[in-house]
Amino acid sequence: MKTLLLAAMRCSLMFTAVAVTPLFSIQPAQAYSVTLQQIGSNVVANGTGAINLTGLIFQGTSSVAAGVNAPSGDSVVPQMNASFGAILTGQVGVVTGYTGFTGPTSFGPGGIFFATTGSGDLVGISNGAHALYVPVGYVSGAALSSSATWNNATFASLGVTPGTYVWSWGTGLPNQNFTLIIGGAGVPDGGSTVSLLGFGLLGLAALRRKLGC
Repeated sequence: MKTLLLAAMRCSLMFTAVAVTPLFSIQPAQAYSVTLQQIGSNVVANGTGAINLTGLIFQGTSSVAAGVNAPSGDSVVPQMNASFGAILTGQVGVVTGYTGFTGPTSFGPGGIFFATTGSGDLVGISNGAHALYVPVGYVSGAALSSSATWNNATFASLGVTPGTYVWSWGTGLPNQNFTLIIGGAGVPDGGSTVSLLGFGLLGLAALRRKLGC
């Protein structure tokens, strides 16, 4: 009886390890995406992910984004211009521009609106200016995180149209795209977590047969 109990415990521990290990494996950073949401009386943008600069053409460093002079003078501020296909989130600073992407020319009829506040990395895109903006000194593939808030605003007042907008470049390598989601929908993980769990369960079943558990 003792031998049977030990065997059962050993099988149980092994099954747990097989099933759980894939969920804790290191995953590559997701491509950069910005989610624009209505939160209370404000519109809030949150951006996370990484950008692969391969396939883009360096433009230079600039303190003017989307063809609009920042109200602070020398630095770029977080801003949005739906009719220009432009959104920039993060804290006030200087950006480096790249061109060579394709995507939507606009995401609504709205004009230029400077954010009330911004924090994190200064990141954005402007189809009108044909530029993708990243922080000065940004290393291709590094994780980015930024946010911006437009107080006392709505999608209607900012002139943005709910939906998902994607700009892309290069040859289809990971993170060669910039996504804007208006309306609060989450970014799917491409089924990676579900797939890993599935492989883990298949391995568990095979191990059970092999050990006769």
